[in-house]
Amino acid sequence: MADKILFFWFIIIGFHLFLFYLYYNKIDSEYPYLLGINIPLPLFHGPFLYLYTKAITNQLKNWKINLLHFLPVIISYLLLIDFFQLSDKEKILIFENQGNGFENIINIIIVAIFCSGIIYVFLSIQATRKHKKSVLNQFSNNEKINISWLNYLVYGIGISWLFVIYGNDEILFTVVVLFVIFIGYFGINQVGIFTNTDLLKLETESIFYTFTEPTFNSYIVEDKVPNNQKYEKSGLKQETAIEIHKLLCQKIENEKWFTNSELTLFELAQNLNVLPNKLSQVINTFEGKNFYDYINSKRVELFLKLVENPENRKYTILSLAFDCGFNSKSSFNKHFKKITNQTPSVYINSLENRLKFQKNENEMHSV
Repeated sequence: MADKILFFWFIIIGFHLFLFYLYYNKIDSEYPYLLGINIPLPLFHGPFLYLYTKAITNQLKNWKINLLHFLPVIISYLLLIDFFQLSDKEKILIFENQGNGFENIINIIIVAIFCSGIIYVFLSIQATRKHKKSVLNQFSNNEKINISWLNYLVYGIGISWLFVIYGNDEILFTVVVLFVIFIGYFGINQVGIFTNTDLLKLETESIFYTFTEPTFNSYIVEDKVPNNQKYEKSGLKQETAIEIHKLLCQKIENEKWFTNSELTLFELAQNLNVLPNKLSQVINTFEGKNFYDYINSKRVELFLKLVENPENRKYTILSLAFDCGFNSKSSFNKHFKKITNQTPSVYINSLENRLKFQKNENEMHSV
């Protein structure tokens, strides 16, 4: 779907550039049947950006309903219907007189274009942020799920719209050409960002056994028990949430599932036999973290335990990090520093110095 949207968007952009070419070379009057078609064309670009963003992040649920985003384009062409019915000479005369007789309609369309640009850039930014949040709540490793180029695309469109407002057509269409090259390269080469079918269906299909309501609440810890209001909308009872969290803590500590570098929320929920959306809510509420940060914090905790053991000194830092579930040096360093406020090498050096000091202290006491 994303490729189809990109394809039709390219057609509109190409046609728009062609009409600008005629205007820039002052030969548009030689094609009077094309006059006026370019006026509402900018209204296409905002919806195309938004739909493409939603499609490539797999948030486009019903594409037919989303066609309503192009309603302003249709309305704009309907407002210009009287102009399109004029003779070629009349069209040329109106264009030579700066749209004489259609000034109000053109001003309405211009205002709509400005509003469309601002609104759809904002909606596209919101869609990318929503996707990023979804990724962090579903995956423990996001290095293969990179949407940086999509952010550049959205902000690039935003910059282009500044030139629309500024009114410099030459700069604007130069930017548009560069923009076409950019999305042509990255868009066509981009694979689906979030295409795990199981994860997409996890909130709509009941593929798990119903989690049994607990008959006891001995695990209650006062500072971690969430307010009942947090679960009113989801239907998750406080007692059930506490029991799920208890099960999670027991299993994650005993089974060490987080050492799987590709662990997902879906897989963890399957192992615990609970619904993924419920598990995600429990992790966010009880741990104060999303799934991504929670799993990586567990990996760092395991690493800290491993380096405390003198027998593990023969292994490199990176090999121990891989054993804990990290799949790259950069990811490990990022999460380690986030939790300990130190780099791994600095931490291990301080650990070794501390152990040497303790050893010397013990030797002095024995003497």
